[in-house]
Amino acid sequence: MVNVFIISAPSGSGKSTLVSIIRRTVPNLEFSISYTTRKPRGSEQNGREYFFISREEFRQMIREDQFLEYAVVFETDYYGTACRFLDQAKHHGKDLLLDIDVQGAAQVKKKVPEAVSIFILPPNRSELEQRLRSRGQDSEEKIQRRLEEARREIENYDKYDYILVNDHLDESVKALEAILLSERQKRAGNPDVNLSELAETCRLENVRDRLEPILQSFREVAAGGK
Repeated sequence: MVNVFIISAPSGSGKSTLVSIIRRTVPNLEFSISYTTRKPRGSEQNGREYFFISREEFRQMIREDQFLEYAVVFETDYYGTACRFLDQAKHHGKDLLLDIDVQGAAQVKKKVPEAVSIFILPPNRSELEQRLRSRGQDSEEKIQRRLEEARREIENYDKYDYILVNDHLDESVKALEAILLSERQKRAGNPDVNLSELAETCRLENVRDRLEPILQSFREVAAGGK
């Protein structure tokens, strides 16, 4: 049986770094490369970071029901995961790792209810803003849009099975590894106690108290607070 792992996070939360490391350290993972209609940035290459296609090509894939999930981001660009990646994972006997947003995660959950979902959070809004600015990729307007989008995405945290607060990279990597491996082992009927215990610390019901100040840091700014 193929395990499907969904990872979502606001832009700037460190998701890409975590996913990159996990792909090297956790064996037997098939990773889906998203399709997008946006233009490549910097050194991005077609087929490596994304498959870059035209709007008409994307819409044709929608008409042909080729997407496991898709969404429009910032009302401008399409992003989507092709169904073929799930088929490939099954064919290769691997688990599927999806790096997708909140909209996409909800669509996949409808189609694959047993999928395990993980939401990665920044320690607070200020830290997220600092990370976005340090990348030097976006205009001030886009940074503010990303922060507002992050606020909206974060409000969906309770739809996820696990919540990982990415404040220390090494600890976050260990926790993410534990979630993936413990879920895999649990479904195979041979759970590892130590991995399960670490994974459970990130289970939604076990992190609610820690989440409140993070959520509040976003709500205060949205409400006009400091």
